[in-house]
Amino acid sequence: MDYTRVKARSVSLFAISLGSMASPAIAQDKPAQENAAQSSAQRTEPAPALREIVVTAQFREQNLQDTPIAITAVDDALLEARSQTNLSEVTNQAPSVTLRPQTASFGPSISASIRGMGQYDFNPLVEPGVGLYIDDVYYPRLTGANFELLDVQRVEILRGPQGTLTGRNSEGGAIRFISKKPDGQWGGFVSGTYGSRDRINLRGALSFPLTDTLAGRVSGTYGQQDGYVQGYDYGCLFPESGVPVTIGDSECKTLDFSDVHYHALRGTLRWNPSERIDISLSADYNVDDKNQTGEVLLYGDNDNPNVATPNGLPLSNDFICGRYCSYTDFGYAADTWEAGLIPALQGLPLAGTSIANASYYRGWGLALNAEIGLSDSLILTSITAYREFKSDFQNDADASPTRTNLTKSFMNSDFFSQEIRLNADLADWAELTLGGYYSDEMTHNNSQIDIRYIAAGDLPIYPLQTRGFNPVSTESKAAFGTLILSPAEALTLTLGLRYTDESKSVTLGRLSYDGTVNPFVDPVGAAYGAGYSGPDTLDTDGDGNTSETVTALNGLVGSYAGDRLDYRASADYRFSENILVYATVSTGFKGGGIGPRPFNAAQVQPFGPEELTAYEIGLKTDFFDRRLRLNLSGYINDFKDAQLTLLSCPQFGGPGPCALPQNAGDATIKGFEVEMNAEPAEGFTLNGSLSYLDWSWDCVVPTVVDSTAPSDLGCSADKQYTGKLSAPPRGSAKVQWSIGAQYRIGLDRLGSLTPRVDVSHQGEMAGNNTAPQPGTPSAQFGTVPSYTLTNLRLTWRNRAEDLEAAFEVTNLFDEYYYYQIFDLTGAGSGVITGAPARPREWAVTLKKTF
Repeated sequence: MDYTRVKARSVSLFAISLGSMASPAIAQDKPAQENAAQSSAQRTEPAPALREIVVTAQFREQNLQDTPIAITAVDDALLEARSQTNLSEVTNQAPSVTLRPQTASFGPSISASIRGMGQYDFNPLVEPGVGLYIDDVYYPRLTGANFELLDVQRVEILRGPQGTLTGRNSEGGAIRFISKKPDGQWGGFVSGTYGSRDRINLRGALSFPLTDTLAGRVSGTYGQQDGYVQGYDYGCLFPESGVPVTIGDSECKTLDFSDVHYHALRGTLRWNPSERIDISLSADYNVDDKNQTGEVLLYGDNDNPNVATPNGLPLSNDFICGRYCSYTDFGYAADTWEAGLIPALQGLPLAGTSIANASYYRGWGLALNAEIGLSDSLILTSITAYREFKSDFQNDADASPTRTNLTKSFMNSDFFSQEIRLNADLADWAELTLGGYYSDEMTHNNSQIDIRYIAAGDLPIYPLQTRGFNPVSTESKAAFGTLILSPAEALTLTLGLRYTDESKSVTLGRLSYDGTVNPFVDPVGAAYGAGYSGPDTLDTDGDGNTSETVTALNGLVGSYAGDRLDYRASADYRFSENILVYATVSTGFKGGGIGPRPFNAAQVQPFGPEELTAYEIGLKTDFFDRRLRLNLSGYINDFKDAQLTLLSCPQFGGPGPCALPQNAGDATIKGFEVEMNAEPAEGFTLNGSLSYLDWSWDCVVPTVVDSTAPSDLGCSADKQYTGKLSAPPRGSAKVQWSIGAQYRIGLDRLGSLTPRVDVSHQGEMAGNNTAPQPGTPSAQFGTVPSYTLTNLRLTWRNRAEDLEAAFEVTNLFDEYYYYQIFDLTGAGSGVITGAPARPREWAVTLKKTF
C-alpha cells in the first residue's frame, strides 16, 4: 500500500504551541488538497469554482464535503477578508456558536458555547463545554483563550459532541486551530495597520530552510489601541455631591477601559529527514497587559449604609454614567462597619482596599509533534506539550463610587499533556485510529475580595474582607479508537469509543487581610484552627448544640473523581458526486468538580458531570459545477444533569454570597443549521449561515431554583420549577445568521480591487441562568439584547499579488450592544452592569508578501 496515500489521509502532524497567542487555521497545502481529492473515491473532479477544503477532524486528512461532521472551516484568506483578528470574531459567522469576551469580573477570558453547551466561568474548579485545540494540543482553560489570529492556515469549528475524537469537555463541540508550518522554502510577510483610537498592529512571519531536512518559521505580532469606555472620577466631576475625589486628570478622566496592548512571538522547527519522519518543535510567548474591560452601570439600588459612598450617598441609578461611560472606583478607604442584624459588629474596623482596574495575562508553551511512518500502512503520532500562564486582574463590580464589591484575582497554571495515536490502513475499505491521552494540571487560583452588601433584607449582616487560596490539581487519562469502514462503494460507516478517567482536588484557604482565619466565612476555623473537624464544644453557630460535628473551611479538601465511556456511530452515503447524507448518534460530557467559590464550609459541594446524547442528520452538497456548496444539519440533544451556578443558596450555610454550581436538571435541545458558499460568477463569492436552537427543560431539581422546596422531589417536571430557569441558559442564543459577499474587480496592470461586506446577527441571550421574573430589574436590564453588525473591507492587490492595501470599517452603523451582562441582583448586591462591545472603527492595512 502506498505510504504517500496513507500519509495524506492521516492526521496533520505539526506541533505548534498551545499558545494563547496564536489561533491557527489551515488553508491546506496544495499537495494535501490534491491527495485528499484523490482519496475521495466517489467523487469525480470537474474544474471547481469553489476550491476543496481539507480538514483533519477525524485525525486524517479528508475533504470537508466527505466528513460526516457539521464543520465550519475558515481559512486564512477568509479571516483576512472579514477583518477578523481573534477567536471571538471568527465565530460570528459560525452557526450555533457563541464566543464572547468576558466582563471585568472574569478577567481576560471568554464565554464559549456551541449548540447551547458551554461555560462562562474561568475558574479551574469548573470545566469548559467547548474543547479548544491548537495543533492538536488541548487548551484547558477559558482564561487567555481569545486567541490572537497570528500566522494561521485554518480554523475548524466542529459542532456537536466530539467525545470520542477530541475527548474531555467537548460536549458542545470543539474548535481546532492549525498553524502554518515551515515548508523548507524562503517566504513570509510583514503587515502594518493604523486605525481608530491610535490603533497600531504589526504582524510578520518568516519561513526559511536551515538544511535540506531542517526548516524553521518565526512569527510575531504587536497591537495597541486606546480604549472606548471612558472612566470618570465622580467626585471630581460633581464636586457638589460631596463624594471624595480619588483619581483623575484635569478633565476628571481616569482610565480608558477596553484598551488593547499585547505582543506575541512564536517559532517552529521542523525536521523532515525522510518521507516517513516528520517532527516539529514549537514555542510561543504571549503578553496581554491592559486596563480592565469597560463596564457601564445599567441598574443600581442598594440602601445598605455600608455600600454607600464615603459621604453616605446610597447605590442608585443616579450613578449611571451612560454609553461607553463609567464612574468605576479604585478603592475603599479604611472605615468602620455599621451593624444591623448583629449589633456586636457595630464599629468593626474595615481595612482599606485599593485596586488598579487592570488585566494582565502572560503565557508561554512548548509542543513537540512527531509523526513516524512505521510501515506503508502504519503511522505513529506523538504530541507532547507543556504550558504555563499567569493572570492577574482587578475590578470594581458596581462601576460606581459606591462600595459594593472590589475583587483581585491571581492565577498561575502549569499544564502538561501527552497524546499518542496510531493510524492504520487495514485494507482499502478499512481505516483505524487507536490512541491514548494523559494530562496533568496545577492551578493556583487566589483572590482578595471586599464585599459589603451582605444583608438579610434591609439589615446588614457582616463585612467580607478576605483572601482566598485555592490550589487546584486536575488529572485526566483516556484511551480511544475510531474505525472507518467502506463496505460498499458509496457507503461509509464510522465507529468510535473513548474512555476517560479524571480527578480533581482543591485545598481551601480563607484568611482575613491580616493573615488570620476569617471568622465570617470560617467561624469554626477561627475558633478551633484550620483543618478542624469535630464536635462544636464552643457552639460557634450559637444554636445551643455543643455536640454536633462541625468542619473548618480553612484546610478543607474538596475532591471530584469520575470516569466516562463515550461513543459515536455514523453512517454516510454519497448519492452522487454532489450529495452526501449522514446520520450520527454520539455522546459527550463536561467534567464535574467542586464549588469554586465557597463562602462557608457547607458550600464546598461537589457536582457531577453533564452528559449529552446527540442525534444528528446532515446533508452536504455541491451544485452547478461546484459553484454552490450547501450544507445542512439538524439535531436533537438529550441533555442530562445540567451544571448551573446558584447565586443564592441558603440551603448551604444560610444567607450571604453564593456562586455554587449544581446539577440542575435535564433538557431536550433541538436545532438546525445551514451553511452556504457560492461563486455565482467569476470573482464573485457569497457566504452565509443560519441556525436555530430550541431549548426545553424536561425537569429541574427543585432545591436548585427554590431553597424552600422539599429535598425529596428528585428531578421535577412541574412548571413552577422548570419555568424558573432560562431557556436556553446563559451564553446561548436561539437565532443566529450571517451573510457575506465580495467581488474581485480586475484592473489589468494595476492589479485588482475587492470590496467585501459582512452582516451578522446574534439573537438575545439570557444574562443569568435563572429566568427573570416580570417587573424585576433583571427582566428590564438583565438580558443581552440581540444585535446586527455590518463590516466593510476594500482590498487592493498589485498584479503580482505580493503587495496589498486594505481599508476596513467594522460595526459600520455604530450599533450599541453588549458582549455580556453581569446581573448580581440575585446575590443581593443590587447591581446590573453591561460590557459594551466595540463601536464603529476604521483601519488601514499595508501588507507585503515575499
